[in-house]
Amino acid sequence: MTARCLFFGLILLILGEKTEKTLLSAVGKQSNEVNPSHSDLTPDFKEKYFKQILDHFNYNSLVNGTYDQRYLITDKYWKKGYGPIFFYTGNEGDIWAFALNSGFITELAAVQEALVIFAEHRYYGKSLPFGKDSFNIPEVGLLTVEQALADYAVMITELKKELGAQSCPVIVFGGSYGGMLSVYMRIRYPNIVAGALAASAPILSTAGLGDSRQFFQDVSADFEKVSPACRDAVKGAFQKLNTLAEQEDYGRIQSAFSLCKTPSTSKDIHQLNGLLRNAFTMMAMLDYPYSTQFMGSMPAFPVKVACETMLNGTDLMSALRDTVGIFYNSTGTLACYDLYSLYVECADPTGCGLGFNSYAWDYQACTEIEMCYESNNVTDMFPPIKFTEQQRGQYCLKRWRVVPRSGWLKTQYWGNDLSTASNIIFSNGDLDPWANGGIRKSLSPSLIAINIPEGAHHLDLRESNPADPESVIIARKKEAEIIAQWVKDARKKSS
Repeated sequence: MTARCLFFGLILLILGEKTEKTLLSAVGKQSNEVNPSHSDLTPDFKEKYFKQILDHFNYNSLVNGTYDQRYLITDKYWKKGYGPIFFYTGNEGDIWAFALNSGFITELAAVQEALVIFAEHRYYGKSLPFGKDSFNIPEVGLLTVEQALADYAVMITELKKELGAQSCPVIVFGGSYGGMLSVYMRIRYPNIVAGALAASAPILSTAGLGDSRQFFQDVSADFEKVSPACRDAVKGAFQKLNTLAEQEDYGRIQSAFSLCKTPSTSKDIHQLNGLLRNAFTMMAMLDYPYSTQFMGSMPAFPVKVACETMLNGTDLMSALRDTVGIFYNSTGTLACYDLYSLYVECADPTGCGLGFNSYAWDYQACTEIEMCYESNNVTDMFPPIKFTEQQRGQYCLKRWRVVPRSGWLKTQYWGNDLSTASNIIFSNGDLDPWANGGIRKSLSPSLIAINIPEGAHHLDLRESNPADPESVIIARKKEAEIIAQWVKDARKKSS
């Protein structure tokens, strides 16, 4: 979260410059039901810009304006004027990163003859309403969930007119925070959206519902599943670090963790703890059965690799350093770790990432998105790091001059009271620490929970891969069948 998750979640994307203009889908193991005839899917996405309204809820043309919202589109598989529209509700990062890591959507489009659109979220990537000034105060104030949803509603409506697709049903897709937006689109604009696939969408925990200890407890559980000794070793390493910090043995800490500068204050130790914890969070989220470049370079089964590293070290401290290096130093080129450049503390205790995208997510975590998650070294393996509503409020007032609006997502988008909604798939992987912040049980015949025992953060949205576990192949097959039925039902209603 999501982002993710931010999931996936959110989770935030740590991105280099993306220049790719083509989404390469998988070659290899695929379910026949998903892709019967395309063994090499290479849809050429065109990068375009949509003239979007700055403030959808301000009718004063003297102060309102427009901005250029980026989107990616391919009609390679579309049966023009008839096939459905698959619309990805972009989340907290560059839209190319999501397009390059959501190949299931284009695989499904090839079968269901769909038009595919990936829309970039305002204030992320290149969709900056005020350019480099977008994160000034008060310009950043137009960054809200409501404005983003209105962007997508307007874009869908106008593009359908331009493309002669007025009668084509729209299915929205999203992962982590993007999955949350897909849920919200179906709830807020059911006249525009026929159904939603929300993968790894923590719509409950980010609305302030649930246990604040759950997230880091679930991160720890991933490592404990590999080996209870792994969890104990990580926990012991953090306890040893705490002992050295209490003794103010900063030189030993600097040496043990190969830090670029010797820590000298409790603030530095707090930052180090956050940096270390963040690496485990990312490895748990991205525990895919093959290597990836999504949110950084990661080996196959990174949690297993981490536990092997942790348990094979000569001592706990160096083992902890080498383990977090799987995420922070995958290339092995970093000679030392800079505490304040590799990780930035923010209003999301699971991490905001770096760069402009991190500013945007930090602001959202200070307004509507609630993530007061904490670790305690009792129910989890991490050092005690609290993040209360009071701490959040103090930080956000100082950083952004805003007071968080607690309970707003629950008020606006129903929280756990979804009984009157329809046509939403909530997919979650058991390996994903964001999963228990979402919907794990079906709520009705059209509010369907799909649980993937061997799935990490929105694995089902990723392209097919020979290493895919059977559980995700089954999940994608079910998702494909449900979406096909939604499209069929939507056509009946409009005929």
